[in-house]
Amino acid sequence: MGLTISSLFSRLFGKKQMRILMVGLDAAGKTTILYKLKLGEIVTTIPTIGFNVETVEYKNICFTVWDGLIFVVDSNDRERVAESAEELAKMIHEDELKEAVILVFANKQDLPNAMGVSELTDKLGLHNLRSRTWHVQATCATQGTGLYEGLDWLSSELSKR
Repeated sequence: MGLTISSLFSRLFGKKQMRILMVGLDAAGKTTILYKLKLGEIVTTIPTIGFNVETVEYKNICFTVWDGLIFVVDSNDRERVAESAEELAKMIHEDELKEAVILVFANKQDLPNAMGVSELTDKLGLHNLRSRTWHVQATCATQGTGLYEGLDWLSSELSKR
């Protein structure tokens, strides 16, 4: 998945290549978002096993540095939002992500019980991230709404670096 997102962003950013990591709890909509962006259509998905990661070699050390993080949250899953908050908190404290711009896709906004951006921002504790650049974008992967707006924000932030 990392390889596909990198190639998508290389098209969006021209020749400048960015490393974007898209993660989230199971069934949050990551694969649906990926194929909606790549193919422009909804595909039938099954749970993803594994992922692709690109690495950089420097002085015989291989490492991966991420420019951006897309964290996908199922806005309708109120029972697991605390788990999402815990996972996001763990990730952003990793050395490989310390400089990463954070885009949260608040997915499944088409469902009647979905949390809005403000509520989800509070529940994820994003206001505590004072030294980080972050944005929450309401999305519906199956309809494609909000996805490109989120990528526009991410593109704008990454181009400032």
